[in-house]
Amino acid sequence: MRIDKITLVRIFQEIYKLKYNAEMYNIKRTNSDDIDFQNLVIELDKDLAIRDGEEHDFFAQFNKISAIKYVVVLYENEIAVGCGAIKEYEENVMEIKRMFVPLEKRGKGIASIVLKELESWTKELGFEKCILETGIKQPEAICLYKKNDFVIIKNYGQYAEIEDSVCFEKIVV
Repeated sequence: MRIDKITLVRIFQEIYKLKYNAEMYNIKRTNSDDIDFQNLVIELDKDLAIRDGEEHDFFAQFNKISAIKYVVVLYENEIAVGCGAIKEYEENVMEIKRMFVPLEKRGKGIASIVLKELESWTKELGFEKCILETGIKQPEAICLYKKNDFVIIKNYGQYAEIEDSVCFEKIVV
């Protein structure tokens, strides 16, 4: 496989950006009892209620945060600026849940750092794949997952017949 110079430069820029940004932030692995995680999820749910409109209650039933064992919260100057979680979906598969970065903090690579940490944790726990669902009304999320090498898959589980859902997966082994 041959990579042109422009592609190679972009790859190095992304690596530098992730490395530089990761050094600016503190990552905390925790669980859903974490108050900073809970507060970020409250903001996320407010945002999704606006985006989802009448469909919000349907999606909300699948996004309860009680008893999630694997949560990542990212801090900038001791302030929580991003979060995400993983939970076991089936054998060898973790589902990514509750990814969120407040609007004023977006565009700094925070979500990619959280996502990479969740992928690493998935791998450490012995799982082989991450899956997730997002909505067509969340174009920035779709771009995030594509940028981080997730691929679109057929909608799974409770999202199988939902036209407004977009599902992704990534092999992490």
